[in-house]
Amino acid sequence: MCRGLSGLPTSCLERAKEFKTRLGILLHKPELGHKIGNWSHSTKQRYALEEVLGWKESFNHLLKSKNGMAAFQGFLKTEFSDENLEFWLACEEYRKTRSKTKLVSRANRIFEEYVQSEAPREVNLDHETREVTRNNLTVVTPACFEEAQAKTYTLMEKDSYPRFLKSAYYRDLVEQATSHRTGKPTHT
Repeated sequence: MCRGLSGLPTSCLERAKEFKTRLGILLHKPELGHKIGNWSHSTKQRYALEEVLGWKESFNHLLKSKNGMAAFQGFLKTEFSDENLEFWLACEEYRKTRSKTKLVSRANRIFEEYVQSEAPREVNLDHETREVTRNNLTVVTPACFEEAQAKTYTLMEKDSYPRFLKSAYYRDLVEQATSHRTGKPTHT
């Protein structure tokens, strides 16, 4: 009988995550001709070393950097877990909406895409937060997703961000930035 993932030793789960990340990186190798979304290894910018190392300062610092956010999103795509960042970004855009009509349609679209149970890109929210968000949609305001967005931010900050900083993906970015600065080629 299958015991599920909880029955596996922690070391196996950690190795599986690292393997998943490395497979994702392979998808970005230009010689393989694959890319995910609009982002590929061949179109990846060469970032300044100071910028790449600056992303370690804080999760908020990473998100404030256009390049940092793009790199983080690229990493999340390699893990097939970019829905949290996509939801957070959708909420940021949503809060800027001024038209009441657009507010209602965008709120429903975000809820159906990310929040409702069995949504196509469902984010990891507890039942209570999901229900609070559902109730907030009865009277749509720019703050409808505030609690869900905050929970998602915390999840990324405590889980995805540390994994990003420890990943082969981030180490590769640092190596590329270092070699770009020194003029030495990277070994891929």
